[in-house]
Amino acid sequence: MQLPTRYEAFWAIAVQAHPALERGRFLEAFAFGDSEALANELAALVLAGTKRATAALVWGNEHDGKPQPRPGDLSIVTTWQGEPLCLIETTAVEVVPFEDVSAEFARTEGEGDGSLAFWRREHAAYFARECERIGRTPDARMPVVCERFRVLYPPPAGDRPG
Repeated sequence: MQLPTRYEAFWAIAVQAHPALERGRFLEAFAFGDSEALANELAALVLAGTKRATAALVWGNEHDGKPQPRPGDLSIVTTWQGEPLCLIETTAVEVVPFEDVSAEFARTEGEGDGSLAFWRREHAAYFARECERIGRTPDARMPVVCERFRVLYPPPAGDRPG
């Protein structure tokens, strides 16, 4: 995918910190979740180093024409309004049925109390909203993209929007 023009300056600063970054590895710029409050909460967890993974429905990606992430992909995490916060690199991707997401993955995703019970409850609600949006019916076997990542470039705290 091509780097959107609005992120050129952010990318240039990230390249100064990591000269080996390749534009061809850019996947997307995105905000987490489906609301401003959730986007802010999850981005804060990433910036704090607590959240090192994310989950998405394969169906949602297919519906939106988004490619599935692959190890080595680079993404810009943004605020709900699209302001860049950090650059992440996908380190591993696994597609599993919702009911087979592991407790270890839930801990790595770093949300709530880090338990699988919390992960399942919150993601069942989130994926139900996503399924409604795309005209699908959620079920325990729905395919979930379990993506692990590392933060490559966090700007200094004083330079972060918000």
